[in-house]
Amino acid sequence: MLAAMGMGGLLLGAGILLFVAAHWDTLSPGARFALVLLLVAGFHVAAAFLSEPFPALASTFQTLGTTSLGAGIFLAGQIFNLQEHWPTGILLWAVGAGFGWLLLRSWPQAMLLALTVPAWLTGEWFVAVEKSRGIETTLIPAAGMLSLAITYLTARSREHGGPVREMLSWIGGIAVIPHTVWLGLAATEYRHAWARSTEVATTVTNGQLMAGYACAVLLPLLLAYLLRGKGAVFNLVAAVWVWLLGAFALQRGPDWMVYVWYALGAIGLVAWGVRESSRQRINLGMAGFALAVMGFYSSSVMDRMDRAVSLILGGVLFLGGGWLLERARRRLVGRVGEASQ
Repeated sequence: MLAAMGMGGLLLGAGILLFVAAHWDTLSPGARFALVLLLVAGFHVAAAFLSEPFPALASTFQTLGTTSLGAGIFLAGQIFNLQEHWPTGILLWAVGAGFGWLLLRSWPQAMLLALTVPAWLTGEWFVAVEKSRGIETTLIPAAGMLSLAITYLTARSREHGGPVREMLSWIGGIAVIPHTVWLGLAATEYRHAWARSTEVATTVTNGQLMAGYACAVLLPLLLAYLLRGKGAVFNLVAAVWVWLLGAFALQRGPDWMVYVWYALGAIGLVAWGVRESSRQRINLGMAGFALAVMGFYSSSVMDRMDRAVSLILGGVLFLGGGWLLERARRRLVGRVGEASQ
């Protein structure tokens, strides 16, 4: 039933978007705005009538209504030719999602809030530094988003559960590896530019740097403290790892240093999962370690050997290493399962 509600909501939303897009140019400004209001309000009104007989369907319509709010904000700006500052539109969307969560206390509204607030902050940063150059323009949002992904990932624990924390944990699990790669690539590209004596001086003002670092460092840690209490000390350790990974942007060392740091972070995530009986963190840590080894081998080892030898050695390494990692993963997950019983 839940799968049907989710798929139905996606199909309905996609169909409405296609219908509106196909007829948008033929509508007058008044008709366009009326259609926007109808979409935003109609889903919530339908949800109100369905809240008692069919709560799951009502939650789906509520989610569609809050999602339509974001589209309605940007379409209203287009209809009336409002001043262009697109992060403000995301902020208004986040405010709507926040009110939706306060009124409904449902995890889909919390999910939209958890996605729109970081999107707004990141958008404000990129707009503020769009005419600037330097590593800070990319390093600060990359490190901040990775720290936030780790905070989301660790929102659920043995002591604290619930649908909202479960949802945050899923978002963090999906986002943590891509954002780790993003941060590492930003640092590596900067070091390569420095090695080529490319112009890398920054033009970001001190005020922008202070505001950027404050948001990227303090906000994820503050949220971790609100979610985990004293357990947020481990999030502080993770934040140190994140910013030390970014600090490679200031070094001229070899690329393998980044992959070693990736591997150490993956091992730390596995240890964190064992300590807090989290299978998710163990699995992600094992996947991260395997990706770090694969990245190091493909970027730093394969090019130095004959093609056939590199392929044979890579096959042996991946088969043997994968078998060992899987054995270790099953043993650790089994230990976590025994501890939770």
